[in-house]
Amino acid sequence: MTRADSIDLSVTIGGLTLANPILVASGTFGYGDEYAHVVDPRELGGVVTKTVTLKPRAGNPPTRIAETAAGMLNSIGLENVGLQKFRAEKVPRLAALGATIIASIGGDTAQHLERLLLSLADEPAIAAFEVNFSCPNVAKGGARYWTVPRRLTTTMRRLRALTGKPLIAKLSPDVTAISELARACEAGGADALTATNTFVGMAMDLTTGRSKLNRATGGLSGPAIKPLALARCYECVQAVRIPVIGSGGIVTGRDALEFLAVGAAAVQVGTSSFIRPRASLDILAEMRSILAATGARSIADWREELMARGAGPAHGLGPSLVQAVGSARRSGSPHAGVGMRNVVHATNGASDEAREVATEGERRCMPTRVRAAEPGDE
Repeated sequence: MTRADSIDLSVTIGGLTLANPILVASGTFGYGDEYAHVVDPRELGGVVTKTVTLKPRAGNPPTRIAETAAGMLNSIGLENVGLQKFRAEKVPRLAALGATIIASIGGDTAQHLERLLLSLADEPAIAAFEVNFSCPNVAKGGARYWTVPRRLTTTMRRLRALTGKPLIAKLSPDVTAISELARACEAGGADALTATNTFVGMAMDLTTGRSKLNRATGGLSGPAIKPLALARCYECVQAVRIPVIGSGGIVTGRDALEFLAVGAAAVQVGTSSFIRPRASLDILAEMRSILAATGARSIADWREELMARGAGPAHGLGPSLVQAVGSARRSGSPHAGVGMRNVVHATNGASDEAREVATEGERRCMPTRVRAAEPGDE
């Protein structure tokens, strides 16, 4: 066994222990079995399935994908086989492959989500659920509908009552303050958050004068969004005490470690799987190699090493981040550096410039109203 192979990469999310922090993102890995000839799902931390809805959906009409500079726009529209076929065919097939299954569920209303969870909660092969509150490509029940904090809280409470399995809320990045949505989900009983889904984007065809997609906008993913996704992940980590799963633009093991460095408990690999079907395993291998080179025996050890190393003024929030990671661990935080509300306060001994950046970061993350509650909200 090599040093890289001996590193403990296990992470715990809402009582669910994963072998490593590399998950594959919903909608980018099919139902899992489509990739089985190139990726053994047992080697991953988990597989987040394609979002399932109550009834089958054909999704949006073509054209549904358009390449952009360092990224990709999609307008799939939650195409899926529906609840009945998902439970009867897709779940057993993925379970037979030995995958840790995180089922993604989506609905137009809280009632739809309840019906899905009632049907799937007792399915032994499903280890956890990710609630898709953030699809930008559907007319009803998509990202805009779920940007009302009170709606998120009441919906999570209703779902929480239906299962003891971990519930992960997947958030939209296209809001004024994602921290407010994060806190709303935590208040409703979410075990973890995924930050984030795709960003709304657009691309024009100058020959036709029309959008390159079948509709005006789509969801932007790929390397172009990583700095934006990393910032949203960081905001969520500061806002809540539950684990945050980082997602957006992860291509390399170093990318994944950046999310872990800002406090994420795990990460999801998405668009990279379209480019390189084995990207998730390549990222895992590179992460192991980088950690082995530092002499770390676990992710927690590596975070301690970051704390000891610190960072100079040019690294902005570096000192405050690593000090807060260590402080959280010493105080017995169950997530060893995730869910730290006081990251920007841990600046003792940092330069004036670092403290100024931290203070600005704190101002950016103060809660603001995302959208007023609408009539009928519970």
